[in-house]
Amino acid sequence: MGSVPYGCRYRLIDFQLSAMVNSGIGKVGIITKSNYQSLMDHVGHGRAWDLSRKNGGLFILPPFNLGNAGVYSGKIEALAGAMDFLKKSEEEYILMTDCNTLYNVDFAQMFAFHEEKGADITIAYKNTDAPNIRELTKFDMDGDGRITSIRRRNDEKANYSLNVILMRKSLLERLISEAIGLGYHSFTEDILQRQLGSLKIYGCEFDGYVKTIDGLQSYFEANMDLLKKETRQSLLSKERPVFTKVKDDVPAIYGLDSHVSNSLVADGCVIEGHVENSVLFRGVHIGKGAVVKNCVLMQNTYISDDVNLNCVIADKNVVIKPGKVLSGDEKFPVFIGKGIVI
Repeated sequence: MGSVPYGCRYRLIDFQLSAMVNSGIGKVGIITKSNYQSLMDHVGHGRAWDLSRKNGGLFILPPFNLGNAGVYSGKIEALAGAMDFLKKSEEEYILMTDCNTLYNVDFAQMFAFHEEKGADITIAYKNTDAPNIRELTKFDMDGDGRITSIRRRNDEKANYSLNVILMRKSLLERLISEAIGLGYHSFTEDILQRQLGSLKIYGCEFDGYVKTIDGLQSYFEANMDLLKKETRQSLLSKERPVFTKVKDDVPAIYGLDSHVSNSLVADGCVIEGHVENSVLFRGVHIGKGAVVKNCVLMQNTYISDDVNLNCVIADKNVVIKPGKVLSGDEKFPVFIGKGIVI
């Protein structure tokens, strides 16, 4: 998920890395799972995020540290595979995040909250209506912010976990060692739920825009949200800039008969048709007479003349030949895979 493109020029992992760097974190380990070549190509040595350093910096942690070559089955096994990295780290605290949630926050405020409450574990949450994703954790808290119960989601407004977890490194090492010895797999159910009575586990609320992506619909919604001014102000803050690997290109070219409204257009695009409420990545070509509405078109997508698209997500290097009509729905967008010609 970390390498999934978003918002014309970014990848999902850019938001976590940028939030960490902006909060003063100088050592980051990325636990990879499968198909992580694209992610490695993107993050490189971490130079774009000022993480190319002699001390600390960026570390790629592939899933082959457990004595077998299989891909890990859950977060506990993933952290166990990174245990050597954790033990060699001199930092006192560890902050764990997933890569499929969009936000722009100051983690230093979460750390201050953690110290103020004298917490053993602090989990970030958002109080909102149930997001339309499959795997989500909900918890209840007392008046002081201490979590009293953790359970799976139900469809109502509540405190939903963002899977951003802060604790001491020594505590994490102990919890993972015990979990591996007992054959546990789920970090939430087998560790957090079981430790509610013995550890002080608090919830820290995140303000501003938050969106978790777990499928095509939520991905489509996240890109459409970026067309709203308030979302851009929250997510792409001047005070906390979002860094990414820069790829320079020529400015976008607009034809004499082109028309573009309420859209994000990256550099390198050539637009000769009509574009509305859409997100266009680098190098997208929109032919004459083409109409593109409510679409997310990734890098080097070629839309030929007189094509009509509505609610379509096109991966990289897609080609749609003249005269084709493709239409989905906001709740069920049409997806075209990488390199497909229609």
